[in-house]
Amino acid sequence: MTKILNYLWRFWMLLLAFVFTILFGIPVYILSFNKKHYKYAYKFIRYWSYCMFYGMGLSYQLTKLSQQKLDKHQQYVFISNHTSIMDIMLMCILCADHPVCFVGKKELVKIPIFGTIYKRICVMVDRKSARSRADVYRRCAEKMEEGNSIVIFPEGGVPDDTSIILDEFKDGAFTLSSKHNSPIIVFTFIGLKEMFPFDNSKGYPGKAKVYFNGIIEPSTSPKELKLSAFETIKKTLLNHYNQ
Repeated sequence: MTKILNYLWRFWMLLLAFVFTILFGIPVYILSFNKKHYKYAYKFIRYWSYCMFYGMGLSYQLTKLSQQKLDKHQQYVFISNHTSIMDIMLMCILCADHPVCFVGKKELVKIPIFGTIYKRICVMVDRKSARSRADVYRRCAEKMEEGNSIVIFPEGGVPDDTSIILDEFKDGAFTLSSKHNSPIIVFTFIGLKEMFPFDNSKGYPGKAKVYFNGIIEPSTSPKELKLSAFETIKKTLLNHYNQ
């Protein structure tokens, strides 16, 4: 019975995605033709995120582990651990004052309707191509010069092995931060992996926990930035699961 309900819940997600991607995707697509209008397109992206996230019966509780404040006029590199497809919607909800562009897999362009919009508003990367990976920095820099912030999940994707709490970080986010002197905003997401995983045997609505870990200034090397971010998120995860 649980498995049947899980399949129904996933079908409900596909239905929501179809309806709201068309409803909000049309204005996003139109507005995306003018770079100056992305801040308006982002409002519709956030509407889509709210409808998808809460429409799935999910919610979140935000805990601030740092009292640092974000500057509305500063562009940042936002990162978190990657636990579920729902991380994307949650990050958009959290980033109210900073229009964000995601660095995402080129393969997502193949998704009907969504892919057409996705390739206009995201920085796509073909992880199999060294040239594509190298070009990401240039394209992200252009997005930031236009006034946007960047979201990168440094694990590179949701780990296939669901027993992995935190996978190894890739260099991209930290090289970008160092090259363009952009502070890194660190979040830790907990619970979404259990609520909406990629296997078909689990899944349920519920409340995720979000921790704001703070801001890491790009005053050190990319290697040190990566280590600092990794240890920060790892510590938060271990503290949570050891409670």
